Amino acid sequence: MRWDVLTLFPGMLEGFVRESMVGRAVAAGRVDLRVHQLRDWTTDKHHIVDDRPFGGGAGMVLKPEPLFAAIEELRRPETTVVYMAPDGEPLRQPLVEELAGHSHLLVVSGHYEGIDERVRATLVDREISIGDYVLTNGTLPAAVLIDAVVRQLPGVLGEAQSLEQDSFRDGRLGIPMYTRPAEFRGMPVPAVLLSGDHGRIAAWREEQRRQRTRERRPDLPGPSGCEA
Repeated sequence: MRWDVLTLFPGMLEGFVRESMVGRAVAAGRVDLRVHQLRDWTTDKHHIVDDRPFGGGAGMVLKPEPLFAAIEELRRPETTVVYMAPDGEPLRQPLVEELAGHSHLLVVSGHYEGIDERVRATLVDREISIGDYVLTNGTLPAAVLIDAVVRQLPGVLGEAQSLEQDSFRDGRLGIPMYTRPAEFRGMPVPAVLLSGDHGRIAAWREEQRRQRTRERRPDLPGPSGCEA
């Protein structure tokens, strides 16, 4: 799977990749990740990428010229161009799993007050938000998207079963987890987890997922759209 990321802050993303399982996936050849400095597609001697918005108002807007030039150079027939935007569609697990099936994602990381609307209207295929809040730039959301999608790829996680235990995998939250010691400061691990009875353990975990989802995220559907 290939990723191209357009950003004004490549160092932010490179540091994240070095310290994460994404870096291991890149080193193993499962992911081809290329981070690009948007200023490389400017044509003026000062490498200007932004200008004031028409109509007035605070802040700056990323200009269309370098974005058009960069996207048109990097895009291929199979490419999906993604813009990280607070008004995009919410990043949820079904969307993550859908994007994991794509062969090439080109991610545009905005800055300032956003990007020229003509870029969004003409070149962008998907607009994605990681939450109802605003960050200083789109590089961190791009990192979140990459992490969420790459871990879905075969062979990236050490244990494939980890994906099956993920929160939101089937419209429910994850299970409570325990490890050694079996008792800590008077707090014991639930006895069923020490029983060795895999059937009872599976049933307990399923009930815990249902209960936790009901209590914490009643807005989530359970499997097949049924309430958890």
